[in-house]
Amino acid sequence: MSCQTNKQPYIGRFAPSPTGPLHLGSLYTALASFLQARSRQGKWVLRIDDLDTPRNIKGSADSILKTLDVFNLHWDDNVVYQSHHLDVYDEILNELAKNNLIYPCTCSRKTLTGIYSGLCRNKNPPHNSPYSLRIKTDDRIISFQDELQGLIAHNLTGQHGDFILKRKDHVIAYQFAVVVDDYLQQINHVVRGFDLLDSTPRQIYLQQTLGFATPGYMHVPVIIDEQGYKLSKQTRATAVDIKTPHQVIFGLLELLQQNPPRELQNAPSTELLNWAIDHWNPTLLQDSRAVSPEFK
Repeated sequence: MSCQTNKQPYIGRFAPSPTGPLHLGSLYTALASFLQARSRQGKWVLRIDDLDTPRNIKGSADSILKTLDVFNLHWDDNVVYQSHHLDVYDEILNELAKNNLIYPCTCSRKTLTGIYSGLCRNKNPPHNSPYSLRIKTDDRIISFQDELQGLIAHNLTGQHGDFILKRKDHVIAYQFAVVVDDYLQQINHVVRGFDLLDSTPRQIYLQQTLGFATPGYMHVPVIIDEQGYKLSKQTRATAVDIKTPHQVIFGLLELLQQNPPRELQNAPSTELLNWAIDHWNPTLLQDSRAVSPEFK
């Protein structure tokens, strides 16, 4: 269960990847995260998840910062870049290795189907073959109360198996990096898309293994296109229109079920955001997994 208490100052975050400009789906999540933090008089910090270097696109990080600024989603503190934490990841991996909690794996995606069976758990370390690093899981049930999606419970071994912390190409895996980075930034509340709900039990398992506190979680619905696919760079979602930020913010508030008053439809984005902070009610999104926009 969540280790967050009401006595802690709220610290939330938005952590986009610099693989292209912000699209509507990303801005939607950013806005929800921003409103949750500001409505709690909390901090909202920004992290650029730039570890997956093969997918990074030059200039994307600066573009993301500019877009957030145009929409008046102003963050606290300095921007943090995951790539600055490589030494920390390696130090923790070394500690896990010393305690026999991780192991090298030479299996390839092509040879694997379904949940990983632990095939390399008891093999000798490879000499010349590239390998990933997997963490050993067990049969414990990882459960948490998501603020929108209710009680979630996973059996790590049965539903996920031993999962990767460092890839064969030496890139630190998302599941591991996000846990370490949230700890370093003292994040105690995570607002993100429903598509990442399935990752959360693995991350909580890592938090427990490393002795880190578990933040509170809120997984908001994702925006889907006309074909029912999540808006993403993989589905060629276009960059969000920065020419009319007030119109976009108004439309996003409608998608977040906040029902902004019609008289604010042409109000400046700062006025819209002030209204949204005062009236933010995420429970209106309860049990919702996806929404479809009616505006561009």
